[in-house]
Amino acid sequence: MEKEKQSGKQPGEAAPRPQCPVYRKCGGCQLQNMEYARQLSYKQGQVQKLLGGFGRVQPILGMENPYHYRNKVQAAFGTDRRGKIISGVYQSSTHRIVPVDSCLTEDETADRIIGTIRQMMPSFHLTAYDERTGRGFLRHVLVKRGFSTGEVMVVLVAATPVFPGKNHFIAELRRRHPEITTLVLNRNDAFTSMVLGEKETVLFGPGYIRDTLCGMTFRISPKSFYQINPVQTEVLYREAIRQCRFTGEETVLDAYCGTGTIGLIASSGVRRVTGVEINRDAVRDARRNARENGVENAEFFCADAGEWMLQAAGEGYTPDVVMMDPPRAGSSREFLAALLTVKPERIVYISCNIETQARDLRILTQGGYQVRRIQPVDMFPHTSHVETVVLMSRVSK
Repeated sequence: MEKEKQSGKQPGEAAPRPQCPVYRKCGGCQLQNMEYARQLSYKQGQVQKLLGGFGRVQPILGMENPYHYRNKVQAAFGTDRRGKIISGVYQSSTHRIVPVDSCLTEDETADRIIGTIRQMMPSFHLTAYDERTGRGFLRHVLVKRGFSTGEVMVVLVAATPVFPGKNHFIAELRRRHPEITTLVLNRNDAFTSMVLGEKETVLFGPGYIRDTLCGMTFRISPKSFYQINPVQTEVLYREAIRQCRFTGEETVLDAYCGTGTIGLIASSGVRRVTGVEINRDAVRDARRNARENGVENAEFFCADAGEWMLQAAGEGYTPDVVMMDPPRAGSSREFLAALLTVKPERIVYISCNIETQARDLRILTQGGYQVRRIQPVDMFPHTSHVETVVLMSRVSK
């Protein structure tokens, strides 16, 4: 990977003009007004500010090509004041749709498919959902693409099961986009900010796609979590596994495991992997991923990670290494308490929110652990987000 320069803007140098025409309205790419090297320098400083007190922060790992990296794209549908159907993203902190035809961070294939669906809707007498009245058909379109396999899943999120001209619509969409390998209808009739509802119907194909990551193949369903930037995910996961320094004899707990990606990738270098995840759909995918990759030394459980770990510890389970990748809110106090009860030799903490990670690291260091390495990775170029991998080891007494 090409090393990105960490130097920022020179004195008197003008800030680059954002390339996106809706940059200010959308609010999704907070740093697009900076050159990429400047973005990396800024993020390095943020990590240093919040995590530098725990140890030396390694230079951030940036992208060689920081555009069109998002393999998951979702668009909200609505109408403008003239009644024309629009699709795009919600303006930051609002439910006002900013029309978007193409985005510099989103997969280009996904953007084209969403544009086609929007153009086709009037001729098929399909309406966009109106949040104020609760009427209309299409609320969102979700597209996921496997960057290595080329497989494409399109999820139509509708407020009603009544789909006028369904068969003709599917046939025309597939004719225009033969790259689509599966099409799913998801029903969401609730007054909610959640994109997906509970009921799904597969309209075409298997209802999932596959992608390859670090030499392994993973099944991705509409609801399962899969890292959004596959290029940097490989960088992130290889760094996390490298930090573990596996000898082949370790038992590993993969907490918040999602579809089992990092645990399965690590499985060839350890004795046993146990994954715990509260999302039932993701656990089902993780078990299938293990079978399809021929991994026999991994098992997955659907449970709260903290509760499961305490119960397992009571039955004599004590992992050598815990790999954890919690949501943006960080770990719960209950999980951290369970972690300090189990006392693994090493903890590898992957985080997408350095503020909650700093909070959790304080608890773990007070509980007998020491930070050994801090590695930032730029998973979301042009945004303020930064991912970090932190290695901790238990302090011998």
